Amino acid sequence: MNAFAALADDTRREIVKLVAKNGELTSTEISLNFKMSPPAISQHLKVLKESKVLQMKKQSQKRIYSLNRSGIDEMEDWLLEIINLSNKRLDRLEKYVLKLKKEKSDGRK
Repeated sequence: MNAFAALADDTRREIVKLVAKNGELTSTEISLNFKMSPPAISQHLKVLKESKVLQMKKQSQKRIYSLNRSGIDEMEDWLLEIINLSNKRLDRLEKYVLKLKKEKSDGRK
């Protein structure tokens, strides 16, 4: 599953926000913030880890989650590409509108 598909779920987006806000959280700390079973949260964490949105390290018996910078950067790069394409389209539209305005004002003189 890719990162965007993983983040289509409300609970997973909330988990990512929670981890981003706190830096690192154990799976137990994460599950305490939700009204669902720890195994259900574990499934969400598994999806987020497999999609490279979160990373996990083991410390004794604890599983500690943090943002996976490479996964986040990949999404950011894609979003910036989409924004740039949209901005270029809007720039072309603006030039066209300015051209029409100029032609209209030149025609009145």
